[in-house]
Amino acid sequence: MNILDLTYVISPHMPVYPGTEGPTLSPANTYEKDGFRETLLSMYSHTGTHMDAPAHLFADRSTLDVLPAAQFVGKATVIHCTGLGEGGKITMEHLRKNPAAEQADFLLFYTGWGKYWGKPEYFGDYPCVTAEVVDFLIQTGKKGVGLDTISLDPIASLTLHRQLLSTNKTVIIENLNNLDKLPEGLFTLCALPLRYENADGSPIRAVAILED
Repeated sequence: MNILDLTYVISPHMPVYPGTEGPTLSPANTYEKDGFRETLLSMYSHTGTHMDAPAHLFADRSTLDVLPAAQFVGKATVIHCTGLGEGGKITMEHLRKNPAAEQADFLLFYTGWGKYWGKPEYFGDYPCVTAEVVDFLIQTGKKGVGLDTISLDPIASLTLHRQLLSTNKTVIIENLNNLDKLPEGLFTLCALPLRYENADGSPIRAVAILED
């Protein structure tokens, strides 16, 4: 068994969605003063590699803390859609090239946009899925969708988020890392959020479990 980490490290100078504050990691206790080390973490609930709950946009939808743990674990596959360039569209044609797309609980879209992580271009005109792809996610009852970009939607839009999260059945995972290192076919994805009260979203530790 091989475990591949799909998560970016949370740090004070990491990229964050425009208009939000970066995380702070402040020493709360030190070896010298207290005999142990503890850190005070302060960050937005959608920092780094993170998950959006249906309640992110809808007050009457589920928060992450009430969803069963099974929502965050399942079979996944990577949809390769590199080379689209700025403003590119991920269509059903990309899904049709992957026979595992129907069987998977999670679809992870590898656009290659992660090469801009830490650069201003990361928040530019990255590729996005079409409404038809979101319809497919809804109709096939996927547990979740993941991307190597800052958002399912273009910056400053939430149209696709609303379309998908309104079903109350699917979560959105953004800012995934290392999707290029995943094999073809199905593998197990674990994407576990913090279980805090009324969680509209949460940083996650996402890992792929690959069979030898």
